[in-house]
Amino acid sequence: MRSLSNDNNGTPSLASAKSSSKNSSTVDGMDDAHELVSADIIYVDSGIISRKYDEPLFDEVEELLGASPAPRPCTLVWRDLSVHVKLKDGKLKRLVNNVSGIAKPGTLVALMGPSGAGKTTLMTALAHRSPGGTIIDGEVAMNGVPVGDFMHRESGYMHQDELFVENLTVMEHLTIMARLRMDRRTTPLGRRRKVNQLMRQLSLYGARHTRIGGLDGQKTLSGGERKRLAFASELLIDPGLLFCDEPTTGLDSSSAQKLMTLLRASAVQGKTVICTIHQPSSELMALFDKLVLLAEGRVAFAGNASGALDFFESLGYQCPITYNPTDYFIKVLALTPGSEGASRQAIKSVCDRFAVSDAAKELDMEIHLEFHLMDNEDQDLRRVKNNNYKPPLLHTKITWLVYRYLLIIIRDPRVQFVRILQKLAIALTAGLCFIGTARLTQAGIQDVQGALFIIIAENTFSPMYSVLHMFPEEFPMLHRELKAGLYSTPVYYVARMVALFPGLVVEPALFTLVVYWVAGLRGTLYAFGFTVFLSILVLNVAIACGSFFSCAFGSMPLAIAYLVPFDYSLMMTSGLFIKLSTEKIYRDTNTTAQQGRTYNLAALSIISDLFQATKGIQETL
Repeated sequence: MRSLSNDNNGTPSLASAKSSSKNSSTVDGMDDAHELVSADIIYVDSGIISRKYDEPLFDEVEELLGASPAPRPCTLVWRDLSVHVKLKDGKLKRLVNNVSGIAKPGTLVALMGPSGAGKTTLMTALAHRSPGGTIIDGEVAMNGVPVGDFMHRESGYMHQDELFVENLTVMEHLTIMARLRMDRRTTPLGRRRKVNQLMRQLSLYGARHTRIGGLDGQKTLSGGERKRLAFASELLIDPGLLFCDEPTTGLDSSSAQKLMTLLRASAVQGKTVICTIHQPSSELMALFDKLVLLAEGRVAFAGNASGALDFFESLGYQCPITYNPTDYFIKVLALTPGSEGASRQAIKSVCDRFAVSDAAKELDMEIHLEFHLMDNEDQDLRRVKNNNYKPPLLHTKITWLVYRYLLIIIRDPRVQFVRILQKLAIALTAGLCFIGTARLTQAGIQDVQGALFIIIAENTFSPMYSVLHMFPEEFPMLHRELKAGLYSTPVYYVARMVALFPGLVVEPALFTLVVYWVAGLRGTLYAFGFTVFLSILVLNVAIACGSFFSCAFGSMPLAIAYLVPFDYSLMMTSGLFIKLSTEKIYRDTNTTAQQGRTYNLAALSIISDLFQATKGIQETL
């Protein structure tokens, strides 16, 4: 029999005995050999939330504890913390109001409250990951050091909605994350061992070659496996501090129990784990050491989870025996529709009463003691920021990001097959329209001009529109990984363009080859090679232009709305429709419009040695 208990300091201790249950049935990808816990509620009364564990309790937790080195202990403390956001009218809205608290190593802390209470806002402020435009007042320190950019490598952050590159497998995702996050001095064998270790500990090893997401009919990860994969991604760097935003959202009770037990195991290992959670079951609540209740951005309670019932009873809020205590707390602290004023007054009363309670005074003393130790800030700051950590080199990040994006391109049938077939179909159709007519004679010059215009136009407009969806689709993951410090914006852009480069060469070359020879344009290697070279250049410029519109406007419909008139201006100033030398307003435009200049150069490469045939179009060029 095993049980979790709290010592005098509220730190969990693990009492263990031999376990003997290892079977093979599977639930949500986690077999019984990796089952971490089976538990039953005993009773909920007198302010005590208790549970009894069956014998398989922390069998695999012992492996988890012994497999990895103990993380560096992290104590997180915050005092008088307020968070504001600026509204469109310029006014400030306060989301978190003068909050103080502490989280120590070896504890699992729950941030709870009704919707809009400020749970996620508080946690992002503590993790130094608040979005741009957020104004933060107050003090937040880790081990006596004010939080800063070093939090990216000292802590892990598990988001409520997990974002992955869906075409990757579990193994590929963790391998790439290991190369982007782990110390560059880690050996390849060390990285492989870490990845394999995490997959085994989190019951992902059997799904290591399964794609995270995919097309209909393909085997993909379940919701519980996706959550565990997100958890594994954060454990790659063995953080001493772990933030989890609504980790049980979207999971059934069994999967939620397994995931929360893993978080509990991390706390037992010595990590500081802070979770926002919305109305957990009594089973899940029993896993937490500390509870922080928020309401209207203020602290309504902070302390041992078992003391919350006593506090609310002292205020006259008696939890019914059949009620889940956490549900009751949320009910008391939530706004009642139709009587918001009275609800806010009741919430204010609860928060005010806690602020003058003995528990709040003890908490304040603990917090002041931690900040008093900040006298040694300089020494601790050097220890934390240096921490003997060497980030991956720039070329390593670019290489592995290129690898990731190449996998996306190769495994996306829209990119790999449909676009190539579309190019071939358009090229063949266009070439057949000019077959037998594009001759280097005075009568055939117009057909030559038309064939060249088709080559240039197809390698301008189609690629320009094809990338409009790319950046808006990738912005959420890009912002998240930038916040996590995985790479910089220039590194992302370089890697993305390098991954696109093979297609930027093959597609225009293939299209030009088909149109050129089917239409029967000038059959010399120089003329053909120069035309292919020009089509590659113009396509790359078009991709850059489309990328600019995609980034500038942030959504595909808006980007298209502004790109269409821009494209028309490029087409009209190409020199084919208007004799630019006679129009002063267009004369200077043609010197900068890439479509017009490319068209002129392509025409010259084909007809430069036929002076008589080209004499009629010299003014246009």
